[in-house]
Amino acid sequence: MIEMMNVSCRLLCLALGGLMLLPSATAGAQSAAPSGRGLLLEEAIAMALERGPATRSATRTRDAARFRDASFNARLLPQLSVTGEAPTYSRAIVPVVQPDGSTRFVAQQQRQSSVGLQMAQRLPLTGGDLFISSGLTNVNVLGQQELRLWRSTPLQLGVRQQIFRLNTQAWDNKEQDVRADAAEQQFLEARESISQQTAALYFDLFAAQTALANALGNANVNDTLFTLNKGRYEVGRIGENDLLQSELAVLRSQNAVQSARLDEQRAAAALRLQLGYPSSAPLVLQVSNTVPEISVDTALAMREALQNAAQLRDADLQMIQQNRRVAEARRNTGFGATVSASVGFNQTAENFNEAYKSPLQSQQFAVGVEMPLVQWGARKAQIQAAVADRERVETDVRVLRERRALDARFAALELEQAGRQLITAAKADTVGAKRFEVTRNRYTIGRIDISNLYIAQVEKDQALEAYVRALRGYWDAYYRVRRLTLYDFERGARIR
Repeated sequence: MIEMMNVSCRLLCLALGGLMLLPSATAGAQSAAPSGRGLLLEEAIAMALERGPATRSATRTRDAARFRDASFNARLLPQLSVTGEAPTYSRAIVPVVQPDGSTRFVAQQQRQSSVGLQMAQRLPLTGGDLFISSGLTNVNVLGQQELRLWRSTPLQLGVRQQIFRLNTQAWDNKEQDVRADAAEQQFLEARESISQQTAALYFDLFAAQTALANALGNANVNDTLFTLNKGRYEVGRIGENDLLQSELAVLRSQNAVQSARLDEQRAAAALRLQLGYPSSAPLVLQVSNTVPEISVDTALAMREALQNAAQLRDADLQMIQQNRRVAEARRNTGFGATVSASVGFNQTAENFNEAYKSPLQSQQFAVGVEMPLVQWGARKAQIQAAVADRERVETDVRVLRERRALDARFAALELEQAGRQLITAAKADTVGAKRFEVTRNRYTIGRIDISNLYIAQVEKDQALEAYVRALRGYWDAYYRVRRLTLYDFERGARIR
């Protein structure tokens, strides 16, 4: 672990000491963190992943994808349905063929009703349809010669199959498998994005709290120096210019406190929203004085990014869809046929009891043919367009994979660089604080002028800001490489 005890302890004391002066930090307030201490980064992230609004949105998105996948798989199972037709009535003049072959047009009134039960199953290997059905129909002819007929179909087994056409069911299965996998990866990436966003907001608040505490400290120091300089001016030890410069520093520090206080309130509100944190509870942070020392293998990062990235799952789906369009253009624009066949039993009678007695066998077989003769090159052009689109997508996917691998590689390098920069920034902050303390003491005893004092104060503030930025940058790089690779380099395992 990278130790930064001196700098971090000084920062914590500075931030907590400044927070004691904030109006929101009441004496009787209880922290939401365990044992009354401040909120750690890991706790903030866990809180955001458990009850934050972004997590709820990501979870609902994943749940919707799972439900769609379950619905798709359920449709592959046998489907049982009931169909029916309520009594319908018609009154019209209809043609009636006579025994001698002539046709008479007579007025007819008719009432009809039917009910049917069917079980259907898609055939994934061939893309056809298989069904078993049973039905009953009742027809009443009204008028002077009233007639009632029953027609029953106790059992009918049928199949319908396209030949030389695209098997849409097989392609649908391929697409759905990739969609379901992509949805799960997108959920994992969303959680890592939430972690990265939470870490950024966490350190935004920490930076704002540190800046406020530092501004309050500068204001106290400048006010003390101004009081000291007024006494020196009265006895003639300094000129009016130095006194005015000291007063100007006091005014600037007061404005800095007001701006820092507003920034702290804004950052706290943003973090509360991210965490789903109660507005009535005080929000005090406890920044750890250590960060994980991780050596990220760039080759491993690139490999895991290519295997786990949800964006590449979407790219795989695009390739499947383009291959499907090419196959569809080739198979659905040329010769094709549809074969349908059914066997079963049926019967008709004037009363219901006779409708199911001694049923007669029924068969049906049909072949439908579609063969384009003149297309004026339309089929060829459609195939070429589909192939061109597929080649375009292939190029885009290849570039996307290369870019994703490069993003993962440089994210790993940036994490290592962020660790080195954090060490340097920590040392610089320690040096800047010590130099300002020495400079202030020397100014107090009159060994240096006031300009050197304020230069040391500005450099101390800049070093402090640089350290907070470096700390924020390290954790941002840490969660960025996790999001890009979906791999936990600290544990050496994929994120699940």
